Amino acid sequence: MASVLITGTSTGIGLATALALGRTGHKVHATMRDPVRSPELAQTVAKEGLPVTISIMDVNSDASVNDVISDIYTRGGQIDVLVNNAGVECMGSIEELPISGFREVMETNYFGPLRCIQAVVPHMRKRASGCIINVTSVAGRIACSPMAPYTASKWALEALTEALAQEMKPFNVRVAMVEPGIIATSMAKRASVPPQTEYRHVRRFAGLFEGSLKNPVPASVVAQKILEIVDSGTWVLRHPVGPDAVPFLQWRNAMSDAEWIEWAALDDAAWYQRVERDFGFDARPDNVLIRKRGSQG
Repeated sequence: MASVLITGTSTGIGLATALALGRTGHKVHATMRDPVRSPELAQTVAKEGLPVTISIMDVNSDASVNDVISDIYTRGGQIDVLVNNAGVECMGSIEELPISGFREVMETNYFGPLRCIQAVVPHMRKRASGCIINVTSVAGRIACSPMAPYTASKWALEALTEALAQEMKPFNVRVAMVEPGIIATSMAKRASVPPQTEYRHVRRFAGLFEGSLKNPVPASVVAQKILEIVDSGTWVLRHPVGPDAVPFLQWRNAMSDAEWIEWAALDDAAWYQRVERDFGFDARPDNVLIRKRGSQG
């Protein structure tokens, strides 16, 4: 059984992954910013007697990441697998979102994994074994309005992961990325509620999420894929996961850049008709609400 460190385990994919790995006997170091606000994991671990240790770690902080990971090694432990899952979302037009919003998302979704990678890679390289799994997204391969900050961070993480895989292969360290489609997490639910905006793309994309969530895909689907990567020994780099992940990628790849831009620029009536034709559901939002940006978990 492996010793696994997972970031962002308070809810969603991180929570499901910690439980999935713990239930199969892996020793899990589950990290989150504020365990007090997210007691579900601790309660389940205690009830089932799982080999899961919960630690406070903020992936936005050099000191926090280094302290937690150094403590594991100092106490004679090791990290066989790193799962970079912590992430935040930010939805809105490029014009209207503050630069601070872009920085916040990049700090967590890109620099957060980078901090954790740099903390564990020297140990994995010296042992000539290990596995690093970065949770990216289908949005890491499809850039779309109104998710520019999020998609930019996931594209960056995909590029980092691909370069890391090249560097670590000679040292027998596996590197993989998991690319979920729309998964029924609190982050996806927030994306289904648009902020106020002058841009119709924001309202329409919220409807796309809302329509997808009417047939919810649980976070456990992603957790099982991560468990499969850990246990199988696979060297495959990219792992789209969820019933809509590959169709989304194929749908985008079937369009030229010009067609992709034209699709986003359609008027409302034509856009909703196109989505209904391509995806089989009505993306017209039931309600228009205001929401706030989410947290990394």
